[in-house]
Amino acid sequence: MSTAREIEDIARDLIKHQHDHPPVRDLNREVERRLTFSDRVADDFSRLVGSWVFVLVQVGIMVVWIGLNAFNLIRPWDRYPFFFLNFILSLEAAVWVSVVLMAMNRIADRDRLRAQQDYELNVKAEEELKALMNHLMHQDEILLQIVNRLDRGDREMKRLARRLEEAIESNNQAPAATPIGPERPPISIPAP
Repeated sequence: MSTAREIEDIARDLIKHQHDHPPVRDLNREVERRLTFSDRVADDFSRLVGSWVFVLVQVGIMVVWIGLNAFNLIRPWDRYPFFFLNFILSLEAAVWVSVVLMAMNRIADRDRLRAQQDYELNVKAEEELKALMNHLMHQDEILLQIVNRLDRGDREMKRLARRLEEAIESNNQAPAATPIGPERPPISIPAP
C-alpha cells in the first residue's frame, strides 16, 4: 500500500469523527416570550414593593394620615386608634402579598427553567467530552499505527544497512586474498 493512500485513509478516518450538537438556548429570551401581561404586572409590582421608594412613600402617607387626624388640622375622618388606616393597611398588605407571591411563583418557574437548562448543558458537555475522548483514542490508535510503521521501516533500513556493510566488507576482503594476475603454471628450468 502506498504512503499517500495510507495518509488518505487516516484523514478519512479523522473526518468521520466530527460531530454536531444543537445550539445553546437563550433562557432569558425564552422566559420573556412566555410572560403574560399579568406576569409582567406582578413582576413590576413586586419590584416596586421591594424598594426603598415604596417603604418611604408608605411611611410618608401614614405620617400625613396620622398627623391630619390626630392634630385636627382638617375635619378628621379617622379618629384615634385609626381603624380606617388599619383597615386600608390590611387590605393593602393582602393585595401586595398576593402580588409578591405571584412574582415568587414566576421566579420559581424561571428557576425550574434554569435548572432544566443547566441539566441540558451538562448533558451536552458530557456528550462533547465523550466525543472528544473517542476522537483522542482514535488519534492514539492512528499514532500507534504510524509509530509501528515507522519502527518497521527503521528496522528494515537497519537490516539493509547491515547487508550493505557486509557486502562492502566482503568486497574489501576478497581482493586481498586473490592474486592480481592470472595464475600461470610454474616454469621449471632444467638443470645444466
